[in-house]
Amino acid sequence: MTATIEMVEAGGRSLRVAHWRLGEPSDHPPLLFFNGIGANIEAVSALAERLTERGFVMFDMPGTGESPDPSVPYNPATISWTATRVLDRLGLDEVDVMGISWGGAIAQQFALQHPGRTRRLVLVATTAGMPMVPGDPAILSKMVDPGRYADPDFMNELFLSLYGDMARRPGSKAEHIGRLTPPSPVGFAYQLLAMVGWSSLPALPLLDKEVLIMMGADDNLVAPINGRILAAAIRNSRLEIVEGGGHLFLLTHGDESVACLRAFLDAPDTEAERQRAA
Repeated sequence: MTATIEMVEAGGRSLRVAHWRLGEPSDHPPLLFFNGIGANIEAVSALAERLTERGFVMFDMPGTGESPDPSVPYNPATISWTATRVLDRLGLDEVDVMGISWGGAIAQQFALQHPGRTRRLVLVATTAGMPMVPGDPAILSKMVDPGRYADPDFMNELFLSLYGDMARRPGSKAEHIGRLTPPSPVGFAYQLLAMVGWSSLPALPLLDKEVLIMMGADDNLVAPINGRILAAAIRNSRLEIVEGGGHLFLLTHGDESVACLRAFLDAPDTEAERQRAA
């Protein structure tokens, strides 16, 4: 099923929003997804299309994909609030929340800031913010230059770095790069600026949600130890390490990732969740 894509006015911003299956009956809450830095909806639409049993919502951040450039800077708190306005426009109350990399930080902020709208939380290849343990400095330095998204040589290097062993699968590079739309310089800069000084670590022990943390064993951008830090700080969490997975194992190890997601999201509610719902 293809996505419904529309421009939505939310919190004073115009955002390109994609959603799947919201009008269909489902036994599962929709999944609100926050993308990685500079990434557009199409970059991970394959994941949304595989989770056929539930609704799925994500949007291009200001200045990425086809969302207009932001007129003023934003931070994780303001963009989380904006996400609630998107949910309001779509008629959604409680959702499962998921984020990858940069979007994993936003997902943490959303769950902490809006616990009443968050059922469960999935954090993929991400960190607790400023206290992160960095990956390969050479790869990190490449990631902060949005202009290089249009450079074929750079895209080849970045692909090999992010995808790990699965980069050698025939056709995988063309399949993913064809989905990428370079962010605008302003949009990319504001995404970088949003994380300056931000950390979830002091608040994570207060997070009263079931949390799945997924990390790639061969992630050269976000070292797997960052997942262990998150797991140590979040009391109701479980950590899954995807062997052979690079930073984008969510796509390259699709079967394994989707099975892990379903096992977590579809598990019966815990006693604490039932009490909160009562």
